[in-house]
Amino acid sequence: MVSEVIIADEEKYERIKGEIKKAGMKNFHVIADFDKTLTKVLVNGKTIPSIISLLRDNNYISEEYSTKAKKLFAKYHPLEIDPSLSKEEKKKYMSSWWNEHFDLLIKSGLNKNHLEKIVESEGILLREGVLDFLDYLNKNKIPLVIFSSSGIGDAIPMMLEKYNKTSKNIFVVSNMYIWDKNGNAVGINQPIIHSMNKDETSLKEIKPVYEKIKDRKNVLLLGDSIGDIGMIEGFDYKNLLKVGFLNEEVEKNLNLYKENFDIVITNDGDFDFVNDLVGELK
Repeated sequence: MVSEVIIADEEKYERIKGEIKKAGMKNFHVIADFDKTLTKVLVNGKTIPSIISLLRDNNYISEEYSTKAKKLFAKYHPLEIDPSLSKEEKKKYMSSWWNEHFDLLIKSGLNKNHLEKIVESEGILLREGVLDFLDYLNKNKIPLVIFSSSGIGDAIPMMLEKYNKTSKNIFVVSNMYIWDKNGNAVGINQPIIHSMNKDETSLKEIKPVYEKIKDRKNVLLLGDSIGDIGMIEGFDYKNLLKVGFLNEEVEKNLNLYKENFDIVITNDGDFDFVNDLVGELK
């Protein structure tokens, strides 16, 4: 598959980019999804949509867990990507999926050791150029909020640590488990974030993160689903550029993505365009 970078409205894009550059880096921050945005979709020719998909498909916990988790995926994922369903319909389905899966994981014996094995494997990889992107943001003291609906949010800091990228400018907002003294998952912190309710999880309510970004009114948003646009909900921004990674059913969904994102990167593309963009903003 050949990746393309598509700018939905060239004039609008240049205008917003110019406004962000004029305001300077001290007024800028980035908010990004993790799975399928910072990470690759295709690894060694195999589709790896998320961290939790590795847990589901590779029998890290048990065959029984994998079988039940695959059934949930087969039931709910087609609904997640169905453009004919309304956002409210999708919210209902995604809430059911996440809650059922979290309950299954806890009952199946999820342990921190399972997450460590996934992170240590080469089953999930960052997109080409993401490490340079993280270095640039750190060097220029630009906050990065990773706002993820990952079913295994605790693995995201582990992934960053693996690449030695746990810098102070990175903040992770995701689904985090409650662990007992033996590393067993015994609960999940609320509220649960899924792919369609990011607009209901206001960063204003997460004080340590909000304090770091509240005065940085110019934003670059990176996501792979229409629901990711909700990450900015409730934030009083001045200028916003939205980059959407369109990884599935490109022809079917391209017009929808062009209507909702300023830039669309197709077919598991790299971070070259994003890196050039943030470099131009300085």
